[in-house]
Amino acid sequence: MKPRLSNSRPRVVLSLWAFSLLSAGTLAFAQDAYPSRPVMIINPWTAGGPAEAIIRPIAEKLTQRMGQNFVVDNRGGANGTIGATAVARAKADGYTLLFSHVGPIAISPSLPNKPPYDSVKDFAPITQISSGPTALVVRADFPAKTLADLTNYAKKNPGKVSYGSVGIGSTTHLAGATLAQMTGTDMIHIPYKGSSQINTDLLGGQITSAFVNVAGVISLIQDGKLRPLAVSTTRRAAVLPDVPAVAETLPGFEVNSWFGLMAPAGTPPAIVSKLHAEVVQILKMPDIALRMKDNGLDPEGTTPEAYAAKIKGDITRWAASIKAADIKE
Repeated sequence: MKPRLSNSRPRVVLSLWAFSLLSAGTLAFAQDAYPSRPVMIINPWTAGGPAEAIIRPIAEKLTQRMGQNFVVDNRGGANGTIGATAVARAKADGYTLLFSHVGPIAISPSLPNKPPYDSVKDFAPITQISSGPTALVVRADFPAKTLADLTNYAKKNPGKVSYGSVGIGSTTHLAGATLAQMTGTDMIHIPYKGSSQINTDLLGGQITSAFVNVAGVISLIQDGKLRPLAVSTTRRAAVLPDVPAVAETLPGFEVNSWFGLMAPAGTPPAIVSKLHAEVVQILKMPDIALRMKDNGLDPEGTTPEAYAAKIKGDITRWAASIKAADIKE
């Protein structure tokens, strides 16, 4: 008698096919239902700073639009790399996001003390939220009225002009270091843990100058307590239209202190797309656009692909700037 042929293989193939359809359907349902529980947005800067003032109203809008709480979790320290590391190591399910910034994402990878993550491989870009300058400011009674005045003063008084920053390797540090390098001046770097102490010491005369986020000093500028000499982006800031860009005097100078939204690498594309679409709509809302403008920022809302390209380009550019500025710490 001939042995009976087994039909187990067709059944196995059929079972696998059915399982794949079930899995795909389950995954699609999970993504369509996103978010089904609260979402945490890690802000890698200290509470009460300019960064929190930007992301908190966006989180509130996401809560209203998506039906779940979007909670801002402030985890400052190490130039933003502590918060960024937490997101890089988080589960890639869309429930832990990073309020990303040029510092920990595009600058820190080229510093001697490299972060424990790869900015390109360990994150999924969602969108660039904003572009914005830092402003070079001095106390109102300081003799320099222009950028040229400050650099001339620094050349005549080597080692006596200082600039504060929010930490080694931050945009505010590299802006000052690049300015000193491009003008051939000897300026002393004074790192701080946050922007509020920089403002206090500027007003008290403990430091000469600082590149600071416009949002953090606009009220002091408007009150006449600090004098802005220049902004760090290639274009003038809408909120400070009479203040020239550094690039008007030093072509090629640019420090764009952008913010964005990222997720851990491997986050489902459908979730990334959903978050991107929501944030883009939020950035178009009049109250959010006005808040951005008042803080000296330009809303962006770029695609994930464009944001990824921006990050890669900035990593390359900042690596060159760090080398030119001879930053070894």
